[in-house]
Amino acid sequence: MDRRTFLRTAAAAALASRLHPLPSLADPERPKLKPMALGLLISPYGAPEGAIKRVRDMGFSNCFLSLDGYIGKFTPDAATQIGEVLAKCDLVATTVEVVGPEPLEWNFIQGPSTIGLVPPRTRAARIDALKQVSDFAKLLGVSQVQTHCGFIPENPTDVLYSGSVEAIRTVARHCQGNGQYFLMETGQETPTTMSRVIRDVNMSNLGVGLDTANLILYGKANPVDAVDILGPHVRSVHAKDGKWPTDPSKLGEEVLIGQGLVDFKKVFTKLHEFGYTGPITIERETSGQQQIEDVKNEKLYLQQILNEVLS
Repeated sequence: MDRRTFLRTAAAAALASRLHPLPSLADPERPKLKPMALGLLISPYGAPEGAIKRVRDMGFSNCFLSLDGYIGKFTPDAATQIGEVLAKCDLVATTVEVVGPEPLEWNFIQGPSTIGLVPPRTRAARIDALKQVSDFAKLLGVSQVQTHCGFIPENPTDVLYSGSVEAIRTVARHCQGNGQYFLMETGQETPTTMSRVIRDVNMSNLGVGLDTANLILYGKANPVDAVDILGPHVRSVHAKDGKWPTDPSKLGEEVLIGQGLVDFKKVFTKLHEFGYTGPITIERETSGQQQIEDVKNEKLYLQQILNEVLS
């Protein structure tokens, strides 16, 4: 074992020893996922049966649920509908996410004032939506809630920093009451800033949803290096590819996996060394038949890499 591997393994072990295990809400009769099992991000609102069946038909064992369409409509009946289709398709829902309510501008100009828990104007509404989806996830037996926390200031003395930390702590505390982890999705902040937030929030159920492309799309970090900083905290992964932003007003371009700048073999190898066994969720930001074809190709590409890493 080389020195870098040893340090990563030791850091992971040290962190694990400090975390208090959360009660599992997963149905013991549900299928167990293989380590780093490939899954798919879906938005089931409006047609949950079709969206979930498509995951099964494409050969995945699990899915990540993007649930913004349900904000204000997180009813027991909706949970029952989704849960019944998941069970029928023998699929595991690993994580739920909301990023709304609106407004949301995914760029460098309006983004800082509209995305996540950082903007004071929408903070209360976002906290409320995350509490709603946490309660909804509890009905589904899903033990992870994820969101974009926003352009968290790198300066910890910035008033927006302290307010963001308190907002994240509030949501994490609610999730903890439901036996869940609360995950911050990478993107708008540097890995070091996210690491500082984890320290300052100081909640054992606060973790990271690693989006491999977002770090590049926002010009914040190389995802391979980001794992060195955030690896012990990663509890979900979005497999996505992209290129650096060249227009300072716009995010970088998201592209088909394998055509961008993410070195998936290095990312997966480092995660594996840290002891990560959770899912690898494909997220492709196209739609319709093109998305289906893209995901099929990405699934084959990533499975080959994972076979090498896990062999």
